[in-house]
Amino acid sequence: MDRFDFVVIGAGAAGEAAAHAALEAGKTVAVLERELVGGSCPFWACIPSKSLLHAAAMHRHGDYSWQRASDRRDYMINREGRDWPDDSSGVKALEDAGARVYRGEGRIVGPGVVEMRAAGDAAHPGSVQQLEAGTIIVATGSQPKMPPIEGLAEAEPWTNREATATRDLPRSLVVLGGGAVGVELSSVFARFGVETALVHSHERLIERDHPRVSEAAARILRDDGVELRLGARTVRVRPRAGDRNAHVVELSDGGWVQGERILVAVGRAFDLGGLGLETLGLDPSGIRPDGRLRIADGVYLIGDSAGPELFTHVSHYQGGLAVRMALGEEVVPDYRAIPRAVFLEPELASVGLSVEEAKAAGVDAFEKVVDFATTTRGYELEAAFGHVAIVVDRSSETLVGASVVAPDASAAIHETVLAIQTRTPLATLASMIHAFPTTSRAFAGLYVDALKELRGGPIRA
Repeated sequence: MDRFDFVVIGAGAAGEAAAHAALEAGKTVAVLERELVGGSCPFWACIPSKSLLHAAAMHRHGDYSWQRASDRRDYMINREGRDWPDDSSGVKALEDAGARVYRGEGRIVGPGVVEMRAAGDAAHPGSVQQLEAGTIIVATGSQPKMPPIEGLAEAEPWTNREATATRDLPRSLVVLGGGAVGVELSSVFARFGVETALVHSHERLIERDHPRVSEAAARILRDDGVELRLGARTVRVRPRAGDRNAHVVELSDGGWVQGERILVAVGRAFDLGGLGLETLGLDPSGIRPDGRLRIADGVYLIGDSAGPELFTHVSHYQGGLAVRMALGEEVVPDYRAIPRAVFLEPELASVGLSVEEAKAAGVDAFEKVVDFATTTRGYELEAAFGHVAIVVDRSSETLVGASVVAPDASAAIHETVLAIQTRTPLATLASMIHAFPTTSRAFAGLYVDALKELRGGPIRA
């Protein structure tokens, strides 16, 4: 039995980060992956969707064909001239760093022991090998949820995989789900001329975010030509019952929409069954990591299954942190300042709490907001709308939240991410020099305005 300091089950964003962190610490590492090293982000999610969003923006403002967009996406996901992406660069990076990469299913068979079953078939079963592990890291990711809606399976719906990988545009598309995935992909297809309808059971898109962010998302999608059916659930699908054999999607409000394709983007599922966690006395259906990502002695759960947010950057963070904790460092996860971004045009970004969430949590909070279109940067870009906002805790005089809707929101938000993470005093933020004219410059005015409210008058040096 080969022995490793760390055995990592799953080589997505979290698993890769953990493996590299352990290798940098001089530890021996085995990585087990049943599909693609790199996981969803580089092949089916972050990278292809952002490539297509860029192409859709270029198409709207100039000459950028779908064929060019499709070819560029294939280049970005290492799928040129083939149907399945090539992950050899990710494998090579791990092996060059010193890891041993195994292709196959990983399963815990007892404390400190992982069984690896190589891929095979009925005629040629895969080999089985056991690995001894000082620490086991479970990083198996998540899968798209598929709701049990009558007729949906017969319509052969897309998930984000098929939507971001398609080389052919459908005539029409129905998107189920108004989170980041549904919103971004609706924009892509609508901008390329696909008749697109988005169905979302909540009254607001991206409802976990600030209402202003939701309003901006709705405005952008409507401008893109997307039909929004908010506050309505899908109750039944009638496959190929519509015009030109389109699928008819019946809604709880009595209406309906139809599409040649249906994209299901209603969330992600976490299946920890089959990993052998019961051999450690754990119930796979009810596992929650402790405050240090541990689920058992010497076993850590990281990535989507660990929560609290399903972002690649959270997976990277947890991967490195789990290794540090396993090696005895006195660190714990801190999720107060997780940035969120949706890459529409303009972009949407936020961090921390809305003022309503802060008050509900017992924080004496207030909010300062500026209309981005009225800022110097907004005037330059001829912005029709947008905003920059901060949420301030009166007692500590620090930020607890912020949101931005602007062309560079995903970058501008990080100033406030750092401020929340480090609990930087508002007075320090107000004394910063911001480049002019930038989106971040709008924060400067908000800091001063907030400090004036706290001080009850003008700020004196």
